[in-house]
Amino acid sequence: MSDNRPPHQRKKKTLAIAVMLAGLVCVPVFNLSAGTSLVMGIVIGLTAGNPFPSQSRFVTKYLLQLAIVGLGFGMNIHKVVEAGKDGFVFTVLTLSLAMGLGYLLGRVFKTEKIISYLISTGTAICGGSAIAAISQVVEADEKEISVSIGTVFILNAVALLIFPPIGTYIGLSQQQFGVWAAIAIHDTSSVVGAAAHYGNEALMTATTVKLARALWIIPLVLITSFIFRKQSHASSFPWFILLFIMASVASTYFRLPEDAGSLIVKISKTTFSITLFLIGTGISLSTIRSVGARPLLQGVVLWLVVLSVSLFFVCS
Repeated sequence: MSDNRPPHQRKKKTLAIAVMLAGLVCVPVFNLSAGTSLVMGIVIGLTAGNPFPSQSRFVTKYLLQLAIVGLGFGMNIHKVVEAGKDGFVFTVLTLSLAMGLGYLLGRVFKTEKIISYLISTGTAICGGSAIAAISQVVEADEKEISVSIGTVFILNAVALLIFPPIGTYIGLSQQQFGVWAAIAIHDTSSVVGAAAHYGNEALMTATTVKLARALWIIPLVLITSFIFRKQSHASSFPWFILLFIMASVASTYFRLPEDAGSLIVKISKTTFSITLFLIGTGISLSTIRSVGARPLLQGVVLWLVVLSVSLFFVCS
């Protein structure tokens, strides 16, 4: 089938494909950090653009899940449970704060009801995953989903860049930073990226607290189905969390060869960097424009409050 597009459009797409492939090769070859990978992806997204946006979204979803499961092979299940308990109180408080304040801000900024609710749930639990799950329950349309995810997406990129310097400046310990990142950053990918930059202990704490936090999707889906009088969808639950726990159990009780465990964890961290690179390429000027002022203002104010409150509790 012939390509009837004008020559300049074909040339532009060819260049975008070449640039994106070059970036994908650079991440593993030069062992780029999560933050560097994200920045490079954003630069490519804003300049050359992502020639395969829908395919990238599909790939990043499963790459992230595989990386999280792989990371479980480097964790002790007892430490996972301990870290989850440490973040339980923070999770309950900040989840309640995010949902309650999100409702109020939605009314203040006159954000559409479903968009406001999706932004609040994304801030409260785990960003895009929570939005994807809840959107099925409230039967959100494509615009409502894209605006909500776009808002969270932009804030994720900012968080990944600013959290490690803030943590270093304040002098947060590895565990403090891990708990703070898990609560105050939306998506799991950005939580892991920021924590990996801060240190291995921060990475372990952040991952386990964030995954424990993600389990709150279950009661939130049930509550949402009651509020909106919709039928809940079990398929929206992030089942990879259970695989992560199983990997941690296997690592703790079955004593895998040390080289094998280290290799799996190393591959998982590289996979995270590739995932963040692809996420970065999804940010474009059209994405930023599509979000609009009101949802973005609601998302920013809500995030700043959760960020500040959680940081206060972590430091106290």
